[in-house]
Amino acid sequence: MGKLTGKVAIVTASSHGIGLSIAERLAEDGAKVMISSRKKHNVDKAVQTLKNKGLTVSGVVCHVAKKEHRKKLIEQTVNEFGGIDLLVSNAAVNPIFGPILDTTEEAWDKIFEVNVKSTFFLIKEVVPYMEKEGGGSIVIVSSGVGYIPLLGSEFMGAYATSKTSLLGMTKALVRQLARMNIRINCLAPGIIKTNFSEILVNQEGEGIMKLIPLNRFGEPHECAGIVSFLLSGDASFITDETVSVTGGASSRL
Repeated sequence: MGKLTGKVAIVTASSHGIGLSIAERLAEDGAKVMISSRKKHNVDKAVQTLKNKGLTVSGVVCHVAKKEHRKKLIEQTVNEFGGIDLLVSNAAVNPIFGPILDTTEEAWDKIFEVNVKSTFFLIKEVVPYMEKEGGGSIVIVSSGVGYIPLLGSEFMGAYATSKTSLLGMTKALVRQLARMNIRINCLAPGIIKTNFSEILVNQEGEGIMKLIPLNRFGEPHECAGIVSFLLSGDASFITDETVSVTGGASSRL
């Protein structure tokens, strides 16, 4: 029996990369997992991949910035699996790569709408279902650049600012959620080898590597185990923590 047996989890942006690795690990540890992403063919592929491994998963198309999509994500999870115990908010965008003062208003708004606003409202919308289950656990996926923007080079300033906001959001939610028996923690990955980080690794990789004592970039699966731990009963007295998975790169504001 896995440590998440009997639990139902939602993982956003979970058709590839860190999100898919997290979804796979939660399912391996016994949870029923709802996979979600913006593109149907990516969702279908991820669901089939994990089902082929004998894991209990389902999937739904969800653009987290759209209220009606979040509503469908929640409703389909409850309809298929009977409730919601666990949430991993992983969705994020970065439509601009350049000096922060070159950020357009359109790009700034998109970054904060998806990375920050959508995270908050998804949590707000899921919490009543966790209350019905007697409690729950949430992990927000922030980033190491939320601590040290230069970890991601000076060309990701707007994205880094949104990720710093998630560190603060975690702390702001702790006490109210605790009264509902819901824990909330945060993950701050460093440079992980995914499609999302490809442009950064290609353009800034040599300089960034100097900041990483382990002298390599991370793999998606290296983020998954800590998320499963934080969601599980093994972490029952842990809330308001941010765990950095950065290969030793600095992670302090």
